[in-house]
Amino acid sequence: MSARITALVADDEPLLREALVRMLASAWPALEVVAQARNGREAIEMFEARQPNVCFLDVQMPGKTGVEAARHIGRRAHVVFVTAFDQYAVQAFAQGALDYLVKPVESSRLAETVLRLQERLNASQPALNTEALLQQLAIAFRSPATPQTLRWVRASVGATVRLIDVQDIDFLRSDEKYTVVAWRDDSGAAQEAVIRSALKDLIPQLDASQFAQVHRSVVVNLKAISHVTRGENETADIHLKGRKERLPVSRTYLHLFRQM
Repeated sequence: MSARITALVADDEPLLREALVRMLASAWPALEVVAQARNGREAIEMFEARQPNVCFLDVQMPGKTGVEAARHIGRRAHVVFVTAFDQYAVQAFAQGALDYLVKPVESSRLAETVLRLQERLNASQPALNTEALLQQLAIAFRSPATPQTLRWVRASVGATVRLIDVQDIDFLRSDEKYTVVAWRDDSGAAQEAVIRSALKDLIPQLDASQFAQVHRSVVVNLKAISHVTRGENETADIHLKGRKERLPVSRTYLHLFRQM
């Protein structure tokens, strides 16, 4: 095995990409990150130019997904998926084919991944042949019939990027092309942030058993509801646990609360 081990890191979120590079520097000092890609197409171009031993690929990137980039790379490098949507990664990992990291990346989980990669490289093992599985995953990611259940929302808060667990979200409110996300932090304090995604694009990714659209511009976490008060003209207001905001329920969605 060559003493010089190189890696490519691909993620369309620059702060998250840089954070993983820093974590890798700590977990694997001998690893040299020779390329950082902002999307799937860049990942492919940079791989061809630098030929790294290991590729850390964000699953969801514009242009081409991490899965499509992995299919192009094939067995020429060891691939690790980095994803906020873990159902596909878990499926792949369960079949013993792929390694993955779930955002936000934990140091202990990264250490396990680094150890596995080092063992494969020390043993001069070729990258696994996962073409059939990658083809299935590529189809799943392209298909609108298989929406992914959202687990994390990435939001800019000041100069940092926060990864908000969907379970902590109280409600989402449309703000033209953006969405206001209201959530609780680790201390239970109410927080808000604006994300660059339209509410209509987020709704199909939310767990319908937990989140309900109650107005054309509002989606609420049912677990966050304290009580509902009826208003005039077949409308209502939602009162939230531990928050002052009242969320409107329009006539179209009032049937959701008939028995409340």
